[in-house]
Amino acid sequence: MTCKNEEKELKVQKWLEMWLNQNSQGIEELFCRDAIYVESWGPKYIGLNAIRHWFEEWNTRGSVKTWKIKQFFHKDEQTIVEWYFCNEMKDGRKEEFDGLSLIKWENGKICFLKEYGCNINNYNPYQEGSKPIFRDEKSKWF
Repeated sequence: MTCKNEEKELKVQKWLEMWLNQNSQGIEELFCRDAIYVESWGPKYIGLNAIRHWFEEWNTRGSVKTWKIKQFFHKDEQTIVEWYFCNEMKDGRKEEFDGLSLIKWENGKICFLKEYGCNINNYNPYQEGSKPIFRDEKSKWF
């Protein structure tokens, strides 16, 4: 069973709304039982139960404040989603960045999702001349 692009977009929107509402109800309608989910900074979850556990545990430590879709790209059973993300952890840390998700579909469900992140605090290192001047800060690998 293939999914129409509009149906895929609604499923992705539902996934982001689950984070905003801190409610995993209906997650089995979105992900295959053996789905793989890779976060932009390295963690990898294999299987629906692991994805659900991560979702529920993470939401005890923080909350997603904004996860806004900018655009979708579709090709056959693959979707790329461009988005903006912002969270706040209970220890006071806040994160915000732009990102992409590469999604592979199987029978109308997500079977693979890999996130890619991008720092939103951009600058031109050549603004002062031909020699680059980089910010003195630790790189964030999203």
